[in-house]
Amino acid sequence: MRILLAEDDQSQAESIKTWLEMDGYNVDWVERGDHAILAIEQHQYDCILLDRNMPKASGEEILKKLRSQHINTPVIFITAKDSIHDRVEGLDLGANDYLVKPFSLEELSARVRSQIRQQQVSVDSQIIFDHLRLDTQAKILYKDDQVVHLTAKEYQILHKLMQNPQHIVTREQLEESLYAWGDEIESNAIEVFIYQLRKKIGNQSIKTIRGLGYRMNQEN
Repeated sequence: MRILLAEDDQSQAESIKTWLEMDGYNVDWVERGDHAILAIEQHQYDCILLDRNMPKASGEEILKKLRSQHINTPVIFITAKDSIHDRVEGLDLGANDYLVKPFSLEELSARVRSQIRQQQVSVDSQIIFDHLRLDTQAKILYKDDQVVHLTAKEYQILHKLMQNPQHIVTREQLEESLYAWGDEIESNAIEVFIYQLRKKIGNQSIKTIRGLGYRMNQEN
């Protein structure tokens, strides 16, 4: 899961980023509102944590732009504005949740989980391709109705490939689904994960399209 954190307080942002990464999320952090807008236009996020008072573009401006473009990614406002009026205004602008500073990191994690869970309920929780069935809510893969144990990164790669099984997914797109900005990526990391997946689900299940990327492939 990939999260965008838009927060101009460096100390608080570093605490949130470190905590959420320990919780298993990839976190991209920006300190300016205009950078948040660029990030949202260029990447797909599962949740956005948005400070209302951001330089270059306020949280309200960012949220209005998102909703006007019909981008329905869950947004949680994280802000010191704590009056009832502020809360109502933030939710009416299109925020999914509102968290007042200072807050506990445990509560933040719970609210992120809640928003992602609600988002997942709205889409089909079963992805089926050939002899594979991916339960995206339980994060369990079945091959011929037998459970196949995957690591977190193997699951993320297979999920990306099975979402559009006839489409080619580039190496760069797979890396983006696995790593946050600044993460160190081994040059052959994707190839290693694909190799491990093939051993578990079948050598012919993932096809390499030379020079382009990978896509799912029906086994004979």
